[in-house]
Amino acid sequence: MEKHLLRKFLLLGSLVILVIFLGVISINSGKMSLPPSTVWQVLNGNGTYQENLIVFEFRFPRIILAIFVGIGMGVSGVIMQSLLKNDMASPGTLGISSGSGLFVLMYIVLFHSESIFSAYALPALSFVGGILSALIIFFLSYSRKKEMSPTTLILTGVAVGSGYSALTTMLSLRMDERQMEFMQKWQAGNLWGDDWRYLKVFIPCIIILVGYTVFKAQVINTINLGNETAKGLGVSVKVEFISLMFVAVALSSLSVALGGNFFFVGLIAPHIARKLVGANHFFVIPVSGLLGGGIILLADTITRSISLGSDVPTGIVITVLSTPYFLYLLSKAD
Repeated sequence: MEKHLLRKFLLLGSLVILVIFLGVISINSGKMSLPPSTVWQVLNGNGTYQENLIVFEFRFPRIILAIFVGIGMGVSGVIMQSLLKNDMASPGTLGISSGSGLFVLMYIVLFHSESIFSAYALPALSFVGGILSALIIFFLSYSRKKEMSPTTLILTGVAVGSGYSALTTMLSLRMDERQMEFMQKWQAGNLWGDDWRYLKVFIPCIIILVGYTVFKAQVINTINLGNETAKGLGVSVKVEFISLMFVAVALSSLSVALGGNFFFVGLIAPHIARKLVGANHFFVIPVSGLLGGGIILLADTITRSISLGSDVPTGIVITVLSTPYFLYLLSKAD
């Protein structure tokens, strides 16, 4: 195996180990600290009722949710940035996260349901909101006379996202105090769907969609050479563009449904991934997903371990840490 490929595989393996290591730290951290020896006893079936409750019903599902929400947002960001050939493209800047979030909030406000059906209804409604938002953006940006401009797409997405924010504000007028608190935390990025009912639906969907994206890595590499070149090499650009954008919207919508709006993760994880492994999407896709998972898991561990004066949503920590890098990207944007 060539040295540069071996180095990328080693980096990929190192990231997997890093995420597992963060998970081990996270499961031992929180308001009630559990030593590693106690966690080990719990995993071997020798824990007390209280220890089992903390590990299996609170911390373990939250860690799993953090990792898979980060993977979903990170891979979705890679697809959007690669297909639109714009470093500022992400589920957040395109307004897709806002569309998904609006439908989630509508469900919570109108139905107040916590039944088993909500495990299917929330991801489904979030997906519908994301798809609807994407269709509106592409329809408004489409022109028969010229090729679709990524800048136009992003600016349209910002405008549509603002419209969704206005509708969300109108919806908030009907919310009670508990729903208002939920909405504010969701908008800031809050891992609220850490229930095994949701995870049993969420995790298989993310695995299938990410697997499909990795399978299409070579197609994305070819499209990145330019549409005309890709057509010359036998790639059906329109079909692949639509199918991959469909996957990107599904990944971000599912992640938004249970994790809130982690805008910065979908934006910065692909950039860091490309700096680490170059432009080959066979490596960029999994590395970006692992980075996204690691970033959210680290931020969530910080919010649960360090007293910040109140119950601070995970997304606040990510935003504070990521803002300097976002400003750097803005300064480098065309």
